[in-house]
Amino acid sequence: MTADTRVAAAVRAANDDGRAALIIYLPAGFPDMDTSRACLEAAAEAGADLLEVGFPYSDPLMDGATIQAASQVALDHGYTPVDDLAMCAELTAAVAVPALLMTYANLAWHFGGTDRFEQFAAAAAGAGLAGAILPDLPAQEGGGWAEVAGRHGLATVFLAAPTSTDERLAAVAAVSTGWVYATSTLGVTGERQSLSGMAQPLVRRLRAVTDKPIAVGIGVTTGDHAREVATFADGVIVGSAVVRAAQTGGPAAVKELVAELAAGCRR
Repeated sequence: MTADTRVAAAVRAANDDGRAALIIYLPAGFPDMDTSRACLEAAAEAGADLLEVGFPYSDPLMDGATIQAASQVALDHGYTPVDDLAMCAELTAAVAVPALLMTYANLAWHFGGTDRFEQFAAAAAGAGLAGAILPDLPAQEGGGWAEVAGRHGLATVFLAAPTSTDERLAAVAAVSTGWVYATSTLGVTGERQSLSGMAQPLVRRLRAVTDKPIAVGIGVTTGDHAREVATFADGVIVGSAVVRAAQTGGPAAVKELVAELAAGCRR
């Protein structure tokens, strides 16, 4: 099985087990590089089916306050994408679940000089990563990245918003090869007291145009939230709440929260 097919297969394996897949996001280099790897490994041990590794970027468009602050800590340490990739190589050698990177198109475009996306995709594949998410890259303009990623065996995940037209949803689904990322609300990432009512209708609309896995993210914070999303989506994505756990209690706190989220996906 190639790296890119492992991503969708991991989601479907969870679905075949009667639950939604749990996808956990954490940034590389927060609070330092070794601890970030330990937190990701703890998430995998506690029940995450897939991991998203954030590569910090100076101008994040999608990230809310919690992830922005964590990313700034990593940037202040002086970590670069080369350091992030080196950590990912250690991570993917240590865990069995697929790991994807999540960062912004400008970083991927300029990595390594003039080859544009080519060197970045090659480096990601060389680090054992199974896919990539570039949230600021529109699906209609992402064909170049998707083609390069495919050549290097990387799954590509594009985002769908509640305000997207049916035509745009079809375009997002057509180029996504890992899962389709359904954003549960408008705006940036962050913890929420309650889930948006926009997520379920968006998933329903996506089901009309694709049979690919659909995972919901942004605002999923608790085990109860995970349980609710798991009733209508194939995957549940959690980021800010796990980053906060890493900040307050390190790998042990991450492990505790991810175990709660995993239990929610199974309820």
